[in-house]
Amino acid sequence: MAILSLVTAPDPRLKLVSKKVEKVDDELRRFMKDMLETMYVANGVGLAAIQVGVPKRVAVIDIDPKGKNSKPHYFINPSIVWRSHEKVDHHEGCLSVPEIWDDVGRHERVKVEYLDEHGKKLTLEAEGLLAIALQHEVDHLNGKLFVDHLSKLKRNIALRKAAKLKRGERAG
Repeated sequence: MAILSLVTAPDPRLKLVSKKVEKVDDELRRFMKDMLETMYVANGVGLAAIQVGVPKRVAVIDIDPKGKNSKPHYFINPSIVWRSHEKVDHHEGCLSVPEIWDDVGRHERVKVEYLDEHGKKLTLEAEGLLAIALQHEVDHLNGKLFVDHLSKLKRNIALRKAAKLKRGERAG
């Protein structure tokens, strides 16, 4: 497996709407395993393909990556088809917006339709952290960052900080 390079804000690729996957094959499965490994190394719980520069509708999630309940999920062409009326605030961060955390209101429960890593069409009802992670990753696939849910002021501060961190990485 390979560790992929993360794309970080304010990179314009993060605003792209990802394209539907037409074929589930060994190459895609290898890519998703690389995504998962990259996510684990970066200490994340979810990763969308666009976050490694690939504008495909693919995401991986493991809400307990180092715990006894670790279970990788592979989502190809995920679509949220139902959202609960109830919302919860969750303190979120993002591998593509490093060192920025803030509260985001998300639906408490969602139902998602997707293809698994074998191309089988599935439906999943999720709640708690899995529901939040799904919403976060589907947002990525639609060209939206978690900071886009914040007030304009907080979003601008977060993006300026992300840009400053990125400049520092390049200088270092």
